[in-house]
Amino acid sequence: MLGHLNMARSSYYYYEKKYHIEDKYKYIKELIKQIYHLHKGRFGYRRITLDLRNKGVLINHKTVLRLMTLLGLKSIIRLKKYKSYKGEQGKIAPNILKRNFKAAMPNEKWATDVTEFNVSGSKLYLSPIIDLFNGEIISYELSERPNFNQIVSMLNKSFEKIPGQVNLILHSDQGWQYQMKQYQNLLKQKGIKQSMSRRGNCLDNAIIENFFGILKTELFYLKKYSSTNQLKQEIIEYIDYYNNDRIKLNLKGMSPIQYRAHYYQI
Repeated sequence: MLGHLNMARSSYYYYEKKYHIEDKYKYIKELIKQIYHLHKGRFGYRRITLDLRNKGVLINHKTVLRLMTLLGLKSIIRLKKYKSYKGEQGKIAPNILKRNFKAAMPNEKWATDVTEFNVSGSKLYLSPIIDLFNGEIISYELSERPNFNQIVSMLNKSFEKIPGQVNLILHSDQGWQYQMKQYQNLLKQKGIKQSMSRRGNCLDNAIIENFFGILKTELFYLKKYSSTNQLKQEIIEYIDYYNNDRIKLNLKGMSPIQYRAHYYQI
């Protein structure tokens, strides 16, 4: 048989022995598949490596990448980069934040904005507040029209999570909602300092712009929605997932809420 196959005797026994060697990565491969499918393909090899380490499996990220390649698993997410230009300072409120997106503690710096979704000609608007400390979505409101009541409802939800007076900066762009006297008065009553981006410069509010990019890339762009109600329900589920389960590289492999809990523990 070896003669007909033109194979050396030593080669036959090499492959015969290799065939009977048990795959030492069998268990890890199963874990990788579980993590990948649990997060619906949103995790790449770096986040899967962190999740494995959180489960007590110490493994190099290059090995995880190799195993994922063997399994035919690849992150479906491809984030887009933002480009912008420098704008002028707003007249309503100064740019206090000045792209200093680092916060030493929770409820020190927040950011807000509104983004639009188009579902077969119908619109859905999401207005969230994000904490720059850990990227946690503090509160949000979904509406089929971009009205000021949406902003007020979002603010009231966020106020329930902080003391009566707090040394907090809330940053936004120069949208009409944030230029209204009622909005400014609500912040003043809570002792919150208002900060606004320069005109036409989304990078001044890059953290929440980045969240919108992640949300749309990991959820909205992946399927065709039949109605705004369907999208609304999935956004609610996604934000819960984002806060509680989606680990981040810059949060030491923890989700936003896990990182906040870790901060209070230490």
